[in-house]
Amino acid sequence: MGVADDTKETSRRRGGRKARQEMRAAPIPREEAAVKPGMVGGKYQPLSRAEQERIHESALEILETVGISDTIPSGIEYLTSVGCRYENGRMYFPRKVIAETLEKANYRFTLHGRDPVHDIEPCGKKVYFGTAGAAVHIAEPETNTYRESFLHDLYDAARIVDNCEHIHYFQRSVVPRDIEDPRDMDFNTAYASLAGTNKHVGTSMVMPQHVTDVLEMCHMIAGSEEAWRAKPFVSMSCCFVVPPMKWAEDACACLETAILGGMPVLLLSAGQAGATSPAALAGAVVLQVAECLAGLTYVNAISPGAPAIFGPWPFVSDLRTGAMSGGSGEQALLTAACAQMGQFYGLPTGSAAGMCDAEMPDIQAGYEKGLTAALVGASGLNMVYESVGMHASLLGFCLESLLIDNDMIGAINRNVRGIEVNDATLSVDIIREVCLEGPGHFLGSDQTLSLMQTEYVYPELATRMSPKEWNEAGKPDIVKKATARKKEILSTYFPGHIPADVDKAIRDKFNVLLPEESVRPK
Repeated sequence: MGVADDTKETSRRRGGRKARQEMRAAPIPREEAAVKPGMVGGKYQPLSRAEQERIHESALEILETVGISDTIPSGIEYLTSVGCRYENGRMYFPRKVIAETLEKANYRFTLHGRDPVHDIEPCGKKVYFGTAGAAVHIAEPETNTYRESFLHDLYDAARIVDNCEHIHYFQRSVVPRDIEDPRDMDFNTAYASLAGTNKHVGTSMVMPQHVTDVLEMCHMIAGSEEAWRAKPFVSMSCCFVVPPMKWAEDACACLETAILGGMPVLLLSAGQAGATSPAALAGAVVLQVAECLAGLTYVNAISPGAPAIFGPWPFVSDLRTGAMSGGSGEQALLTAACAQMGQFYGLPTGSAAGMCDAEMPDIQAGYEKGLTAALVGASGLNMVYESVGMHASLLGFCLESLLIDNDMIGAINRNVRGIEVNDATLSVDIIREVCLEGPGHFLGSDQTLSLMQTEYVYPELATRMSPKEWNEAGKPDIVKKATARKKEILSTYFPGHIPADVDKAIRDKFNVLLPEESVRPK
């Protein structure tokens, strides 16, 4: 090949690369993207069908013979009205009652975003990834330090999530420790979340009146109570039980208020294996499943068919120290097993995966998050809570990690989607043409260009450079890139999701502590 031919070939290759880059940069309809919310998982199944049956039978046995203590008076009335038995301070659940509950339960509902593009349908084996948790510290990678979390951190987290394609919903992730009054804290937690994102919001409240306050705000934002009930865009995370087998009394009162107010609930049972649930992994699953079946019975006794997410959240202890280990292999295994149990009943199911024990976004954080979130996503869990941002066994939250983990979740969601095998994707004709008639490679083929965005997912922060390119680019570091992107979002993105007139009405009625200039800068 002569010099002229070499130049022509080099130019052609560069032209092909440029075309691919332009193809990648071009916008694409969401429905044609390589991944989108609600990809169908279910390929990772740690429990056999027979093992699921045994777990189910064991859960029924302890509900019928052990029961749950500390039922509040209204709970006694609701539960005994559907056939539960209250004796010696414990509420017992006959098998017939559980069977009838499963007949009445709501198996298909929508968790709405204020923008319908963010609506979630947690059914079957559709998978959605989101935040959650109640971290009390913010991890600051720039200084390698921790500090207390504040209300503005929650608002900032919501704004960042609003800019993350692969984070599908926003559940309260930090506790605003600059607010002392519990009522103000619960209300402002919901307000800051709704101000920062129009994706579906999850939050929690500690007293029934706090639930009423948040419901009233939701009515104002929706335009009316009727509009809210038609499309509820906030759900309540409810730790209705204190493992093992004891109702959380205030939480149960909140549960009743939320259900009657048309608010979807996450029925969250969070036993810690070896501490508040059995160290045997199968036993931990049994306990969480039993408690969640009890919670589901409670919900359907209040209002048959009310939207409730089955939420067995088994956590893991490091049995050497008693410390929680959210990034462990056992955590991934337990959560995937609970996802299977939700599928066993056909119930919308949510649990936690993707939190890590590492204090900062580093190699340990990467492998712990990747292991747990990937396996649980592959299990087909509908709602993967705490999948982004969480550190230090849920004590810390990192805004930079939201952006890094967004890349991770995109890649995991591509694995959840799997491989489509059909006449077109098997590519027999393409292989024949390239090998017998074409250039001997697929770089410039029409198929390659057409599949760039529909078959592949690309990271926003992670690098894919050669060592030479990396050196020439100044040795970019993913955490530093995340910090720069965080600062860009927080200095420029003020979404105004709550209209000014509605915001004023809310501020006139409630003690809103997030300054107006933070939500709507002058």
